[in-house]
Amino acid sequence: MKKLNSILVGLSLAVIGSSLAAAQDAASTSAVPHILQITREYTKPYKGGAEHDKTESAFVNANRQAKFPVNYVGMNSLTGKARSLYLTRYSSFAEWEKANALMAKNTSFAAEVERASLADGELLEEVDSAVYALDDELSFHIHNDLQNHRFYQVFAFHVRPGHETEWREVVKMVKDAHEKAGDGAHWGMYRLVYGGEGGTYVALSGDPSMSVIDDGFAGQKKYLEAMGGDEGMAKLDTLFGAAVDTSHSEIFAVNPKQSYVSDEWIKANAAFWKP
Repeated sequence: MKKLNSILVGLSLAVIGSSLAAAQDAASTSAVPHILQITREYTKPYKGGAEHDKTESAFVNANRQAKFPVNYVGMNSLTGKARSLYLTRYSSFAEWEKANALMAKNTSFAAEVERASLADGELLEEVDSAVYALDDELSFHIHNDLQNHRFYQVFAFHVRPGHETEWREVVKMVKDAHEKAGDGAHWGMYRLVYGGEGGTYVALSGDPSMSVIDDGFAGQKKYLEAMGGDEGMAKLDTLFGAAVDTSHSEIFAVNPKQSYVSDEWIKANAAFWKP
């Protein structure tokens, strides 16, 4: 087989092995909030463990005491540079604005968040934030059971200017092959709209176990056959090279100690979400 782009193969193969039942898939992406804010905290060397859990718990406690209506999930990197991601989902930008106004009115809550931020900042090298919008067309069997996700595979792509058409054709080819193979692949594809370089896309695939990665590689033969064998993969590789100039992938583990989730999530699995 000809040499393939490793990241594209990663997106194609690592998400194959989801063991979740089809009933857990959202019938459409309408069930998933379309605005995603991702805050990244890069911790100083060896400062991302219990000390970071402690400073982050101050944010969680402040949110709970204020009964703030916006939840978020925190996760820590298992690959790449040491960092934590905080995923906050909104149904719209208007909802985000409403949340900001609510925090501004609650001065005691704002003060607690500021105190927690100062303590947390002692452990960090860098912080940034970006906002993404869910792309329904590029997503595939997106799951809405977010409370069951324990690990996330994150695939980032930067599309060359003027090559959006090729990019969408690439993703369509991958989706069609998964449908034909009948595997358990799934992802939500998000387009960067604020906070970074235009043309950036991120695919998120969350699952309850890292064993799905093993299943994905074990099931790659069926997917490759559905793509059309060597000839089909060569076509995909060429189209991908024309559409994308950079790409990479990472794995993150959800950290309940750094997450502010709803009472419903805690009630459903208190052993995990309220350790």
